[in-house]
Amino acid sequence: MIILDIGTKIRAIRNRKKITIAQMSEGTGLSKGFISNVENNNTSPSINTLSTIAEFLGVPLPYLLLEKKQHMRVVRKDERTTSTFNNLKIEHLTSKGGLRMMIVEFPPGASMGQHHAHEGEECHLVLEGKIMAEQGEDSFIAEAGDSFSWNASVPHFAKNITDEKAVVLISVYSDTELNDVL
Repeated sequence: MIILDIGTKIRAIRNRKKITIAQMSEGTGLSKGFISNVENNNTSPSINTLSTIAEFLGVPLPYLLLEKKQHMRVVRKDERTTSTFNNLKIEHLTSKGGLRMMIVEFPPGASMGQHHAHEGEECHLVLEGKIMAEQGEDSFIAEAGDSFSWNASVPHFAKNITDEKAVVLISVYSDTELNDVL
């Protein structure tokens, strides 16, 4: 069962914007007691009522309906985790979840290893250098500024084909947790 803490979120937004319950009551047409009950999670307002509250507070209605784990997540530059995979240095830009982003450094001649496949979609942006990308029968050379994407369930492969490092921004999306993508 999903428990939404909508009332606490409404109170936090109202307080951050320095709006009193009386002002909110006047602006929404809802009674002060009802607003207090909503903020204390003692009542569940209808979608129409939530829409009125969201509009008054100047926030999108879907924001009020997000679970805590669905809110924006921030990873500071000095808090990024790093790992290695087949001699590739990987800097993880996002926390775990359905969408992951990483900066992957390919030393000269380094590759992802063998062709591999996993659930999800991938998008790559070459930031530095030149890599060869292969998927199925498709193969091409991508240089700095080029991007490509693919369905990751089809075996794929990338390799630095130069004598200098290549740096690639990779975004991977999957409905399930991906532990061994890179």
